Amino acid sequence: MDLRKIKKLIDLLEESNLAELEIKEGEEVVRLSRVPKGTVTVAAAPVMQAAPAAAPVAAAPAAEAAPAAPALPAGHVVKAPMVGTFYASSSPGAAAFVKVGQQVKAGETLGIIEAMKMFNQIEADVAGTVQAILVENGQPVEFDQPMFVIA
Repeated sequence: MDLRKIKKLIDLLEESNLAELEIKEGEEVVRLSRVPKGTVTVAAAPVMQAAPAAAPVAAAPAAEAAPAAPALPAGHVVKAPMVGTFYASSSPGAAAFVKVGQQVKAGETLGIIEAMKMFNQIEADVAGTVQAILVENGQPVEFDQPMFVIA
């Protein structure tokens, strides 16, 4: 992969709220991720070598979610379908889409995730009462992160 393309990807990562970005081009894989101090690391590897490295990364969120699971109220957990920034309302001055204790129907909007300047509605996949809202307005969310509990 061309070094100029990698530099452009680094710039895109720095300008966004993304924590990680992986691009595959033919046999080459470039994975960029933020480290806690705000710097960016770059790893380029053939696809064969990237697959074993991806398994521990996928296991890490599950390990983090396991201790948090007992703290969740009973009910259906709505998880983030993507990485991005969560917004509880359609605009800064507007009321939140839902509140704890509110009845929701399947398909009703619970919030919005902004990813790459695209706003994606997060909808309830079951009807019920919102038991908990696990994310704050403006908070970055990771893929598969618990966001709401509906019972």
